[in-house]
Amino acid sequence: MDRAELARVAQAMVTRGKGVLAADESTGTIKKRFDSIGVEATESNRRDYRELLFRTSDAMKNYISGVILYDETIRQNAADGTPLVELIERAGAIPGIKVDLGAKPLALCPGETITEGLDGLRERLVEYRGLGARFAKWRAVIDIGPGIPTFTAITTNAHALARYAALCQEETLVPIVEPEVLMDGDHDIDTCARVTERVLKEVFYALFQQRVALEGIVLKPNMIVPGTKCANQVSADEVAERTISCLKNCVPPAVPGIAFLSGGQSDKVATAHLNVMNKHSVLPWPLTFSYGRALQAAPQKAWAGKIANRPAAQHAFAHRARMNSLATRGEWTAELEKEAA
Repeated sequence: MDRAELARVAQAMVTRGKGVLAADESTGTIKKRFDSIGVEATESNRRDYRELLFRTSDAMKNYISGVILYDETIRQNAADGTPLVELIERAGAIPGIKVDLGAKPLALCPGETITEGLDGLRERLVEYRGLGARFAKWRAVIDIGPGIPTFTAITTNAHALARYAALCQEETLVPIVEPEVLMDGDHDIDTCARVTERVLKEVFYALFQQRVALEGIVLKPNMIVPGTKCANQVSADEVAERTISCLKNCVPPAVPGIAFLSGGQSDKVATAHLNVMNKHSVLPWPLTFSYGRALQAAPQKAWAGKIANRPAAQHAFAHRARMNSLATRGEWTAELEKEAA
């Protein structure tokens, strides 16, 4: 474990004006994305799509600090034989890797899940570091519904996140700690705030118990938003206010930075929420993005599996990356979105 290297990489991942591209969709998940645009999810199509993102020099060099990869992708070469990891490094971004094996039903807790993947993780981390990864990601999923989340689900997932983080730091890989309180359902923003605060406090207690160095992690939380089916949706100002209040109550200043997940928000809404948080707040940590769909929905639609559409897809990706870069500085405006046309 190299604490200085962990801190250096973590700080680079949350550099002001840059954020993390989450390109770690599993084979099953990216198939769903490709189905929606009429593209067959072959290995070569998956590679070609991700390669066009990593070769978007404007976005990668100026707005992207790191890329979360999937097991398949970290081993792939571009069409010309260049390892995809090398493309990311050439652009000045940091390669990372998703290491969890997905959420599975939690025993004796109906409707709740536990993220698996701790067995054999130490050995996998050694291999991934050899393949070029310098950080990792593990996602815990907390759902809100009648009678849930339970204390059992919260503490079990917090413990798994902390054990994962400790194993990462042992191998000098920065762990992205991602406890996601889902925005599915009809719960209001008060419920989201209450559950998220409880989850974050348990996560940081578990990290302390597992001796994780906070200066060598990046937190990837959800924003405080009402459920998608809630009748009372709220303004971006309220989302920002409630999210910042929650973070101040839970996240120690030693954490180098916070990179939000988009969690199903549309690309422009995720950008707007991040912008308001950065526009009016003085905080102990930078607030940035670690978006998947909120960065990729537009370029995927523009690409549609056609080589001729590659420039349009890269333009769409660069635009979304730039919009979120501006949001990390509180400088985004809705008028700037028109530049995508």
